[in-house]
Amino acid sequence: MANWDPKKTLDSIGIGGKNEQKRSSRVAEAIRNELSMLLVSKAQDPRLLNLSISRVEVADDLSSAKIFFTVLGDAKAAKEAEEGLQRAKGFFRSHIARTLNLRFTPDLQFRYDDVVGKVAELEEIFQEIANERKSRDDNS
Repeated sequence: MANWDPKKTLDSIGIGGKNEQKRSSRVAEAIRNELSMLLVSKAQDPRLLNLSISRVEVADDLSSAKIFFTVLGDAKAAKEAEEGLQRAKGFFRSHIARTLNLRFTPDLQFRYDDVVGKVAELEEIFQEIANERKSRDDNS
């Protein structure tokens, strides 16, 4: 029989110690906030004007951060925005190092977040289903 660990048991049913957020998720939120503020206040590159940071995922060891962004426009606008972000990567990283006061600043990796497009597609499908149901109910 395996050793019984009361802490794990209490944590698994939600009445254990504090259910604190992992450090990597707190750092991810801080990076998202800082980059969003930088884009609003200091970004001068026209490719970054219609860009917003949707989410940030930081590795548990804080070595890298995947920054997901959305941009108004088509695939060309997304590609240009990604090029603008890559060009400003050093500026963003040095700003994060100064403001968050981390021992090591994560390597920033920018990725276009296509979740918005997928959500729009799903909403369109759900609307089609609703319309079909309505027309079927009206005919019967």
